[in-house]
Amino acid sequence: MARAALKLSVRDLAAAASVSPNTVTRIEADGTSNAATLAAVQRALEEAGVEFIPENGGGPGVRLKPGNIGA
Repeated sequence: MARAALKLSVRDLAAAASVSPNTVTRIEADGTSNAATLAAVQRALEEAGVEFIPENGGGPGVRLKPGNIGA
């Protein structure tokens, strides 16, 4: 969801996070990876304009930071 909202390809996100495209695909498919890799992907998404929001009754999620609408 976050990658799609930013219109990033798997390769673009992988490059920004310094991981392989296969790693991004695996994380998107089943959420598995080590903590350092997940942190790198989260950091790359945040730097690209995504805000991670905590669980607030409806579950955790993401949204575009203000100013990134229509990125």
